[in-house]
Formats: sequence, C-alpha cells, structure tokens
Amino acid sequence: MIIEIITLFPESVCPMVNESILARAQRFGIVEFDIIQLRDYAEDKHNTVDDKPFGGGPGMVLKADVVARALDDLRTKRPELEPFVIFTSPQGDTFTQEIAEELSEFERITILCGHYKGVDQRVLDEYVDREISIGDYVLTGGEIPALAISDAIVRLVPGVLGDPESAAGDSFTRGLLDHPHYTQPASWNGVEVPDVLVSGHHANIEQWRSEQAIERTRKRRPDLYEKWLKKKQST
Repeated sequence: MIIEIITLFPESVCPMVNESILARAQRFGIVEFDIIQLRDYAEDKHNTVDDKPFGGGPGMVLKADVVARALDDLRTKRPELEPFVIFTSPQGDTFTQEIAEELSEFERITILCGHYKGVDQRVLDEYVDREISIGDYVLTGGEIPALAISDAIVRLVPGVLGDPESAAGDSFTRGLLDHPHYTQPASWNGVEVPDVLVSGHHANIEQWRSEQAIERTRKRRPDLYEKWLKKKQST
C-alpha cells in the first residue's frame, strides 16, 4: 500500500509515520509513505498556496491550481496505480472503523490535508473521491486527521500487526466497544482479577468478554448498542 499525504507542514507528519506501527509497516515493506509539501507546487516567488474567497468573508482558501498541480504530479509519478483521493474536512463523512476497513483495501491512497477555510470547490469536484472528518469539531489543519486515518488503515493491512487476531478484537470491529482487560499483578490495591479470567476455561472466558463488551457498549455508547442490536436481530 502507498499512502501519500499532501500537507503544508511535513515536519509535523514525518515523525509520526516513522514511529510504532506505521514505522513497522514501512520496515516490513508493506506500506510506503510519501509526505509532500504543497508549497512545492506554488509558482510565484512567495510560494503562495491560498487566496481570499470570492464573495468576501473571513479566512483563506487553498488554490485550485496549486492543489491540482500536486495531484497531477503524483499521478504522473505512479501512472500504473490510480489513487483514491481523500480530503480531510469538517464537511466530510465521519470516520469510522467501517470506513477504515473499506480504505484498507486500496493499494494507493492520497490524503490532502485541509487548511484555512478549505480548498477550492472545483478541486473537490474534479479530484477528490471522498471527504472525511474525524469528528464534530474544528482543528487548525488536516494533519492530525490524516495521521489518524492512516494509522487506522495501516493496522488493518495484512502482515502489519504481529498478531493477526489483534485487530479483530478491537473496539468497533464487531460493532461493539472492547471488553475490559487485565494483566499482572493478579491482585492490585486490594482488587482481584475476575475469577473467570484465571479459570483456564476458554469458553467461559469468551462468554464473559462478550457479555462485558455488550454491557459496556450499552452503557457508554447507546447509539452503537442500538445499531448492534438491530443488526443482531435481523440476522
């Protein structure tokens, strides 16, 4: 998989893609990251990438011609592999585990980091396949969303995680939050690990974990619980 991130602040992105699971994916040759400075595609002496919006109003807008040159150049460099282009935007679809699973099937993803008031609508219409938001709040730029999306996608790519079953038990993967986890010491601050987890009875352990995941989801995320319940009842 190839993930290209177009940003005004490569220095804020590079450290994260070179740590932990993302670094592991690159080291194993499973994922390749390409971090692109958008200003490299400006053609004036000031490296201008934005301008005032037509119609007036506060803020600035990323210029269509600059962004288009960047996207066209990336296509030229890898003509054999069509990219799926994402724009990080508060107006986009709210990012979910389901979307992460869909995106993990692509061989090449290009993420354009939003900034200022966004990007010229003509770029969205002509180049962008999907706008994605990571929540109902506003950030200074799209770098954090780009990293969150990349991390969620990469850990789903086969071979990235050491234990292939690890991602299968994560929160949201089955439509539920995760169950509680415990490790050594078995007794801490006067609190014991639940007996079932040290019983050695795997069927009982799995049943307990399933019940805990359901109850935790019901209490903390009733919206997810109702969605899971309807799906369960329909099958």
